[in-house]
Amino acid sequence: MIEAWPGRPFPLGATWDGRGTNFSVFSEHGQGVDLCLFEGDVETRVPMHDRTAFNWHCYLPGVGPGRRYAYRVRGPYEPRGGHRFNHEKVLIDPYAKAVEGPVRFAVANVLPYVPGGEDADLEPDDEDDAAAIPKCVVVDESFDWEGDRRLGIPWHETVIYEAHVKGLTRLHPGVREDLRGTFAGLASEEAIAHLRALGVTAVELMPVHHFADEHFLAGTGLTNYWGYSTIGYLAPHALYAATGTQGEQLREFKGMVKALHRAGIEVILDVVYNHTAEGNHLGPMLSFRGIDNLSYYRLDPNDLRHYVDFTGTGNSLNPVHPSVLRLIMDSLRYWAGECHVDGFRFDLASALARELYDVDRLSAFFDVIHQDPMLSQVKLIAEPWDVGPGGYQVGNFPVLWTEWNGQYRDCVRDFWRGHVRVGEFASRFTGSSDLYQSDGRRPFASINFVTCHDGFTLADLVSYDRKHNEANGEANRDGTDDNRSWNCGVEGPTDDPAVLELRARQQRNFLATLVLSQGVPMLLAGDELVRSQQGNNNAWCQDNELSWLDWRLGSADEELLGFTRRLIALRRRHPVFRRASFLTGAAGTSGLPDVWWFRTDGRRMTRRDWEGGDGVLGVFLNGRELVDRTADGRAVEDDSFLVLFNGSPETVAFRLPPRRFGPHWAVELATSRDGVVPTGPHGPRAEIALEARSLVVLRRV
Repeated sequence: MIEAWPGRPFPLGATWDGRGTNFSVFSEHGQGVDLCLFEGDVETRVPMHDRTAFNWHCYLPGVGPGRRYAYRVRGPYEPRGGHRFNHEKVLIDPYAKAVEGPVRFAVANVLPYVPGGEDADLEPDDEDDAAAIPKCVVVDESFDWEGDRRLGIPWHETVIYEAHVKGLTRLHPGVREDLRGTFAGLASEEAIAHLRALGVTAVELMPVHHFADEHFLAGTGLTNYWGYSTIGYLAPHALYAATGTQGEQLREFKGMVKALHRAGIEVILDVVYNHTAEGNHLGPMLSFRGIDNLSYYRLDPNDLRHYVDFTGTGNSLNPVHPSVLRLIMDSLRYWAGECHVDGFRFDLASALARELYDVDRLSAFFDVIHQDPMLSQVKLIAEPWDVGPGGYQVGNFPVLWTEWNGQYRDCVRDFWRGHVRVGEFASRFTGSSDLYQSDGRRPFASINFVTCHDGFTLADLVSYDRKHNEANGEANRDGTDDNRSWNCGVEGPTDDPAVLELRARQQRNFLATLVLSQGVPMLLAGDELVRSQQGNNNAWCQDNELSWLDWRLGSADEELLGFTRRLIALRRRHPVFRRASFLTGAAGTSGLPDVWWFRTDGRRMTRRDWEGGDGVLGVFLNGRELVDRTADGRAVEDDSFLVLFNGSPETVAFRLPPRRFGPHWAVELATSRDGVVPTGPHGPRAEIALEARSLVVLRRV
């Protein structure tokens, strides 16, 4: 018989102190909690008699790292009253630091009711599902960080690489086979060498919190590859670990962070605090639903049986409840403090900003983060929308926050496909001051991107004019109809040299625009390698070669990879492309404006030009009043640049500005074929032939 002491209500979760483990779990409406210990298939139940502030707790001497556990909670099964307690169902600890693996849907019924019709969930199921539910694991949190700490790279010097832990290295021939697709694989010398050579300063990892497949995927041969179905907010995903799943995954994750930090690369986590893996009222019971449904979720106030769904997944977590908000904050503090993570990207962040229904910029969620001495100092990125009414909130998040700028993506795509909005394009290229300046934020509040995990890859963006999601098994109805793609005249694979060249040029156009824009550029992993998903723009359930990066590089891949490296190196060398303050157009001490837009005749853009426009314009970026520091600390004046854009389908003659802007200009970079634009130097008022749908960057010499 196991001896249980009263223990402590805090911290929540399982906490080993070297002699035993304290267990604590929150359940406001539960009427009794059993701690379940597992050795193989043998379960031992320990009633938790002590409750403080709705936290049920006990202490077990002699129980330590590696012990598998879960909970069962007693209470009413009254869906119409918001309660779904079922003592026959084993529940994952919301505060678990390690969860051993996936839910085994085929082994037992993990629904709290017997499957049937639409009203089946009104009656409880009495089948024990212990064999199907992954167990939590007590962990030893000690780790030798060897002096590691968060890097603190300034926002305006940041270049983000959005990547999937498994997909990045699963096919990498240079990574040891047993490490491919894991945290250790991402920490390998080969993976880090690619990131360093590319020049990125941060990896933004798609969800690494422990997640579960959707119940409806069982038996389809598909899985939740992206991971936006969290079930453990403090646990690294077990299936991303090469070293084991009995707590080893935590140590492996920390080792990955330490290795990336040594290489000067920050780690940003994509976190999903807006919903969980349990779905709607007909979904499975894995954790929160059975621990305290009424507290953890937003329920329809007019019908407590159903969930409010701001996320399109069937449920919405309830951050208005103080214990749920505490879970979110404890999770964030754990990853930032104990795991040294540098920042977070909040999936569907508008859902977290809803106090009651409407999005509220002054919600408790923001207040708590802003006053927190640790979290207020890490990188905070919002996906500034959800699927609820009024959920599109680009430009409306408070100071300290940056945002995925969906307007940037849409405008840049429009420009290069010939749907010209030159005024908006100029605003997006220079940091979107119309969205971020009025509330005291800087250009780096804009996380600029053209592609991300959700949608076409860059290669597919210029190769397909409609989605091809047939492999997802939903008759191609899933995913968005991407009306901002442009397929260069022929859809899908082709051997036509002219089409291939145009596609390659368009990819260079998108990358050059992205990397040279003010704000923070974010690249989708594999875009630099011409990665294709064969037109699938919603590959969330494709854990296979369709989603994994193919590292077998052809000549076209090598060419784009080299071009991308040159672009990022150019940005990092020159502060003029990564300013910490907005451009104003005002003249400085040099007598020249910090930015000046001009037409093909080299004259300043007029109001008529801004209102009309044919997709052809140039910009002067004044670097003479920006000072950079060399490696030995010397102050050096930056160079000035001209960037010429031709978004039209015809070659145009571009005349350079007059002498006061610069005596000579040399071509630094061009997206057209090598040799089409002479390298120069070009004098003032010189004429340059700019190929259709291309850009050129000239440096003052």
